[in-house]
Amino acid sequence: MKAKLKIPDKHKERLYPAVLGLFSDKDFHQVNMRAISRRSGVSIGTIYRYFSSKEDLLFSILAEKIEAIGALVGAHVQGLGSFKEIFRKVMWITMNYYDQNPGVAITAFITVPIRTWMQQPGYRMEKQVFADLVAQGRFLGGLDETIDLRRFQDIYYMICYRCIHSWYFFGRKWKLVDAVARDFDLWWKLLAPPRRGQGD
Repeated sequence: MKAKLKIPDKHKERLYPAVLGLFSDKDFHQVNMRAISRRSGVSIGTIYRYFSSKEDLLFSILAEKIEAIGALVGAHVQGLGSFKEIFRKVMWITMNYYDQNPGVAITAFITVPIRTWMQQPGYRMEKQVFADLVAQGRFLGGLDETIDLRRFQDIYYMICYRCIHSWYFFGRKWKLVDAVARDFDLWWKLLAPPRRGQGD
């Protein structure tokens, strides 16, 4: 299989905002390559040089953008003394990122057909980031021992989906990051070890 060409930054700077803008404004099937070319000013021939289809283009962009969240998490949770504070930071970074990149939030969680999106490598943040977080939780002793990698991912994405769906449905009238201050204690109950003497 032929190696995929790396798209130059000069094309990214025009193409990525155009793609995310279109998919934020319209349903998935209403966007085509002609519209992407028209909005970005990048010719259809140039787009096809780097991407095999509309789906390839969109999912490549989403994978790159969502991977950036993992990099931010990895860089900013070091040195925190409790897993509760680590998880709070993870959710703050995530929601703040989506506030700053609403096109990514809308496209990834509202616009794309989920069946197709979940088959892509970028559907979930890089597993290593989550694996490292779970390992930190085990080391610090602040994570329910029944929470494994898959359950941690499920909880993280469940929170993301619900926050973004509600924010979008009600007209984006608040910042996503506000949910961290408002709802974090409730989220934490999903991960925290049970209190001793309760439920025994």
